[in-house]
Amino acid sequence: MVLLFTILGIAVEGRVTDARTAEALAGAEVRAGERVVVTGRDGRFQIEAAPGSLLKATLVGYRPLSVVVAAEAKTVDFALHSDTLRQSDSVTVAAGPFDAAPAGGFDLAGTELRNLGSVLADDPFRAVQSMPGVGAYSDFQSQFTVRGANYERMGIYLDGVLLHQPFHAVQGDNTSASLALLQGELLESAALEAGPLAPRYADRTAGAVDFRLREGDQTKRHFRANLSASNAAFTAEGPLGKRVNWVAGVRKSYVQYIISRTADEPGIAFAFWDAQGKMTATLSPRQQLSLTLMRGQSGLDRSANLANLGLNGLRDSSYHSALAIATWRWTPSPRFLATQRFAWLSEDFRNENRDRRPLAESRYGERVWNGDLSASWSPRFVTEGGWSWRRVQDAGALNQFLATALRPLERYAGHAGRAGGYVQQTWSPGRGVELRAGGRLDAHSLAPGILPAPFAAISMPLPGRVRLALSWGQNTQFAELRQFLSPIRTPWPAERSQHLQAVLERLLGERSRLRFELFERRDRDLLFRPRFDPRLNTAGNVVTPLNPAPWESSLRGRARGWQAMWQRRSANGVTGWVAYTYTHTQMDERFTGARFISDSDLRHQAQAFLSYRWRPTINLSGRFSYATGLPIPGFLQQRGQQYFLAAQRNLFRLPDYQRTDLRLNKAFVRKRYQATLFAEVVNVTNRRNLRVDETQSFDARTRRVFVRLERTFPILPSAGVVFDF
Repeated sequence: MVLLFTILGIAVEGRVTDARTAEALAGAEVRAGERVVVTGRDGRFQIEAAPGSLLKATLVGYRPLSVVVAAEAKTVDFALHSDTLRQSDSVTVAAGPFDAAPAGGFDLAGTELRNLGSVLADDPFRAVQSMPGVGAYSDFQSQFTVRGANYERMGIYLDGVLLHQPFHAVQGDNTSASLALLQGELLESAALEAGPLAPRYADRTAGAVDFRLREGDQTKRHFRANLSASNAAFTAEGPLGKRVNWVAGVRKSYVQYIISRTADEPGIAFAFWDAQGKMTATLSPRQQLSLTLMRGQSGLDRSANLANLGLNGLRDSSYHSALAIATWRWTPSPRFLATQRFAWLSEDFRNENRDRRPLAESRYGERVWNGDLSASWSPRFVTEGGWSWRRVQDAGALNQFLATALRPLERYAGHAGRAGGYVQQTWSPGRGVELRAGGRLDAHSLAPGILPAPFAAISMPLPGRVRLALSWGQNTQFAELRQFLSPIRTPWPAERSQHLQAVLERLLGERSRLRFELFERRDRDLLFRPRFDPRLNTAGNVVTPLNPAPWESSLRGRARGWQAMWQRRSANGVTGWVAYTYTHTQMDERFTGARFISDSDLRHQAQAFLSYRWRPTINLSGRFSYATGLPIPGFLQQRGQQYFLAAQRNLFRLPDYQRTDLRLNKAFVRKRYQATLFAEVVNVTNRRNLRVDETQSFDARTRRVFVRLERTFPILPSAGVVFDF
């Protein structure tokens, strides 16, 4: 372009693109003083600007970027970063919009994590609940179910380290509300694997969610203040010298005021605060060191309701958690990568009754050492391997108070070691075919033997831009340490699963895809408490439960089904997905002979998320979820509106779940800062969704069971605002 001088300045042209994918950004605003132009479909613009003036590119969902116009400037290009990702001197461009997702899996990145995390909760686990095939226990809880498996069988990883209980909640109470310890502002991505787990994932049998914490801005300091419907947060980041960058955030809740006004039962709400941070140092072109710190505290105070509490009623609870991860990456050559992680984890909780005596308490801790090695012998031949070592310790108690005495239900204290290793070989013989084979071995100091977990997968292209992926694998999971140490411990301490999955995927242009998958999971030696629920035996007599009921490795199961999905991922136009998942589960219990569907069975699921940038400063999005109601757990039969004991388990379900949320993001661009308003309406149709209060009682004489159902969120508008400066 020829440089044109005019009375007002010079004509500058350029292009605005997405820094992660290099996709042209249409509709972005480029400002030079009072002049504003909007980029075309190809991301290009032309504007008149005076030498030395500030040229600024903005687009809702992205961080604004400014440059000073040099006197000799001819072109100025902008690479905008999502407002949830860091800005760096270098740009890494993905080969395609779906390449980050594992085969048969699903991933979220950038603004998807924020828009799906909800203004109301600002919780990345709520975003995970919107993934195809993932279901929620209730609107109040962050825990989720996948393909008929409960949350305890899902691995939650943060930067390669398996977490234990990363939730703000009343620990030991499965019905309490919960919120993720992780701050969405500091996360870069989340990837789900729901089929055969790759060998690097250990100690889980149903799936894994891998969160990646982003690094701080490498070019300048950046500050963000976030006021959402549930909490207030402040985030800061920037460089520290030439080789160090950092990011840190602190968050404080006021969610207790919201839940106390929407829940049927007063006192289930809780307050929390947490802080997280990460510092990364580039020691040399071949070595990098990072340190991640996380601290959180949550608690419940029901002293205002003291007069209505029974002897075993919960008055106060407190939960403290801490995590530190040190990571060292070494690249001795472009073909080799070595990663070492050292982690320390601590979790303590205490629940007290009306007299401030302990109902339940625990002190849990882990020391972790993980190592990963990768060798790319050639573009077609890659070897990966690694090891893990965890020292786990736990001590706790569960009590029941009688009118004249204390009854200890459970006591445990001790420590154990878990060790494992894996290897995986990837071979690409050509023509788009990829073969993977490997496995892992795991051992526990309190369990006999070494448990193998083999894995194999093949991926190949088919005519018509279709790709077929087949995978098979076995996975193992050890019992919790408290279950090893408790007097009511299980006789066999490891659960096992076997997965088989087939995925067909067809690309529709560069930005869209259709995917269809078939899956089957067979489980055995699952932990279960067959004497926990009252029931009728084959003779019609009442079998009363034991308190405490022992754990047994007595459950076998099978989950099979299919999933169909359409997805479009683009920085322009409509982005999102529509998916349907069918899952059928069957469980067989060895001691009682009971056969039933899983407690986490969601037979039919339909999910949709669509997002559209209407204006350069306005983005509209909505999500829809439908699922068959969860089973009401227990041996129940229904007569009219009442429940009675039965000889079969999980015969009845909750009403079907349905929820539609709408959201609007509006950016206000100012010279020194940018404000983004988030407005959301949860449950637009005011659907009456229910959940089960698991505290049940029964009358042995009449055989009636008292089941309490409570409503989750009604229609609920909420708003939040973020200031970037």
